[in-house]
Amino acid sequence: MKKKTRKRKRRKGLGSVPGTLTYTGSKPEQEFGIEVIDYSRESCDHTFYNNVQEVFGYADAGNVSWINVNGLHHVEAIEALGKHYRWHPLVLEDVVDTYQRPKIDEFDDYIFVVFKMLYYEENHPVTEHLSLIIGKDYVVTFQESRTDVFDDLRKRILENRGLVRGEKADYLLFILLDAVVDHYFLVIETLGDKIEDLEDALFEDYTDDISREILKLKKEILRVKRSIFPTREIVSRLEKSDSEMIRPHIKNYYRDLYDHAIQVVEYIEGYREMILSLMEMYMGTISNKMNNVMKVLTVIATIFIPLTFIAGIYGMNFDYMPELHGKYSYFILLGVMLLIFIGMLLYFRRKKWL
Repeated sequence: MKKKTRKRKRRKGLGSVPGTLTYTGSKPEQEFGIEVIDYSRESCDHTFYNNVQEVFGYADAGNVSWINVNGLHHVEAIEALGKHYRWHPLVLEDVVDTYQRPKIDEFDDYIFVVFKMLYYEENHPVTEHLSLIIGKDYVVTFQESRTDVFDDLRKRILENRGLVRGEKADYLLFILLDAVVDHYFLVIETLGDKIEDLEDALFEDYTDDISREILKLKKEILRVKRSIFPTREIVSRLEKSDSEMIRPHIKNYYRDLYDHAIQVVEYIEGYREMILSLMEMYMGTISNKMNNVMKVLTVIATIFIPLTFIAGIYGMNFDYMPELHGKYSYFILLGVMLLIFIGMLLYFRRKKWL
């Protein structure tokens, strides 16, 4: 059998100097762009830029600014943005490293958070690297592409719905993370539907397609688990943070977000156990099917053992066999063999072996 060739992923920038910006993702074709929503209680401005220098003045404008950077492969622009806001080089390195595990780092005048944004696209799970930096009056988000889960959030800010326009950057960070965690629930619901569909199909079909679907879904759950599990620790640290970036009354919102994160983790753990049970159930059904086939073959072989024995006796080439010279011996022998066949069938049915 020809083995499947596996394409192994290799991280870029191995052995480079710490703080070197090396994009490790798979979307180098994405165009670079910066979306800025600058707002206060009374006003809101929504602008798009292609030049990084045009957004340098937003953090000092007095309003709250959400600066959304799309296109992580443009490392020169991200490095220029980091130098302007005096972010640590290791922070910028993690911004463009899509293999970076979700984490949180606290500094004197800003907090750096790495999340994994999850959503389904054409029935396939998509994991996108999301970095957030919160300062006194701004939140900067870094995404690989323009596709995200923040469309409803944008409408809330532009239409002045909810509390966001009356709060500071710490509340903006909360609703960004809350939008990501809410989409975790949508991903979990999709996984749950897939598991239910596989359970229904398992009792109707035993083909190899079912086993492939179970293994595929198992990989999806493990992928989602790796992205979601660190969320609890990050949100817990934000809730307990002593940083001046997070005001005391906003921590109540992060506490509620922590409860949601725990709930998501519990769901994914339950689905992981369900998919393992589903695999065991599949193997059990295959084993039962094989046992039924072996039982039928065994019954058939058992029925033909005495018939073969009789045929073997009268197939021997002896001269003196009285039954061979009888006029009706052949038909009597066939009748005896038929009675044995019918009798054994009735016996097996009575024992419920058939």
